[in-house]
Amino acid sequence: MNARIKTQVCPALWLMGVLAAALPAGAQQAADNNMQAVRDTLRADKKLLVAQAMALTESEGKGFWPIYESYQKEFGALNDRLSNLIQDYATRYSNLTNESARNIVDGYLAIETDRLKIRRSYLLKFRQILPEIKVARLYQLENKIQAAINYELAAGIPLVE
Repeated sequence: MNARIKTQVCPALWLMGVLAAALPAGAQQAADNNMQAVRDTLRADKKLLVAQAMALTESEGKGFWPIYESYQKEFGALNDRLSNLIQDYATRYSNLTNESARNIVDGYLAIETDRLKIRRSYLLKFRQILPEIKVARLYQLENKIQAAINYELAAGIPLVE
């Protein structure tokens, strides 16, 4: 991942992880508001990053952005599920049972399965409006961003004891 992507995406991801993990239960409403602000910033930064990397023509952009917004909305719902799963893990971490560990793993795999389904379902839509090189660039970019997110999450989530 190049330095420009890291400087735009990683600080927001780090902040999102810190906010999710470090807030007391009584501050949940404020945490939700702060988390939403971070998510909004991350979405805006990501859109700017995608716009710069894709170098779309005007006609490509007219077709691309509405589809991309829908694509991101579906991923937003998945990210909400992942956030809830991580919060559940954080809540149960100190007294994790076999059953709750199973549910967390199954939930995570269901999210990853759905992530792949979304990527596959939008592939044809992107191919209808973009040349294959730009479709490949988009999927490569999305993969790099997801890898950065996964790295930040992994760094902040302790192993099961």
